[in-house]
Amino acid sequence: MPTKMETPARIAVEDCLGVKPGEKFLVITDTEKEEIAKALFTAGLQRGAEAMLVVMKPRTRHGEEPPKPIAGIWKEADVFIAPTKFSLSHTQARKQATEAGVRGVTMPGITSEMFLETLSADYQKITSFNSKLKKILSNKKTIRIVTEMGTDITLRIDGRTIITDDGIIHERGAFGNLPAGEVFVAPLEGTANGTVIVDGSIASIGILEEPITITVKDGFADEIIGGAEANTLSRILASVGKKEAYNIAELGIGTNPMAKIVGNILEDEKAYKTVHIALGDNSTIGGKTKAGVHLDCLITQPTVIADDTTVMKNGEWVV
Repeated sequence: MPTKMETPARIAVEDCLGVKPGEKFLVITDTEKEEIAKALFTAGLQRGAEAMLVVMKPRTRHGEEPPKPIAGIWKEADVFIAPTKFSLSHTQARKQATEAGVRGVTMPGITSEMFLETLSADYQKITSFNSKLKKILSNKKTIRIVTEMGTDITLRIDGRTIITDDGIIHERGAFGNLPAGEVFVAPLEGTANGTVIVDGSIASIGILEEPITITVKDGFADEIIGGAEANTLSRILASVGKKEAYNIAELGIGTNPMAKIVGNILEDEKAYKTVHIALGDNSTIGGKTKAGVHLDCLITQPTVIADDTTVMKNGEWVV
């Protein structure tokens, strides 16, 4: 294992996941992320875990299910980590493993640079901040997102659990991302209405050359307008072949001061003082929609209003 990867691999395995000697530690990867996976696997061995490494063909989109044998072994592990090209976070296989009590993290689109730089964040501070933000958002009914570029969307979250992605995954059945740092919720289906101007980046597309306008009606993306990248987004959603792909699936707020907008949604969505709206599946985060795709769309310099409380104004924290 290259020496440069030893430290972030140890942080992930020991600090973030709290892997214990003798635990069944499963590393799920694909042929494009093997270098990082092998570093994590080696760190697991050094920790004294019953480490296992499984390698698959890369999926074709975020949210696509892994092969059934991997889904089967996943549920038998104690703890997992999944550095892959496309996200396994919003798959039924991941959901079933979590429900079986397996704790762990996904690392969709992780790069060597991100692995080396962003994993050095202070996850204890992120955990503390996320806890405060969750307390503010809990028991709120409506969230409105506004930007000077023209975003103005309102959605309901009453009854839905506010979820924090802290990077500290020590409890049975706990789940998150690495790098971590967001607070998110699955909006009530059918309640989102308004306009979203995506000006940051989009999963599977990267940093946008020009903004994309998404018109939202009764919980679904009704129209997507822009240049070539808007056409790409429309093509990805259409390839799923079901209306559920257009569902407004998630509202997330980035809380990691180390994260930057680099064109990789794994890091982008964690960028401090940004928000993202996701399209597609939310059945894995407390919603009811199964779509087989989950695409996060990043919005910069937002104003976030929860009921009558302004949480953020033009990209700066108010609370």
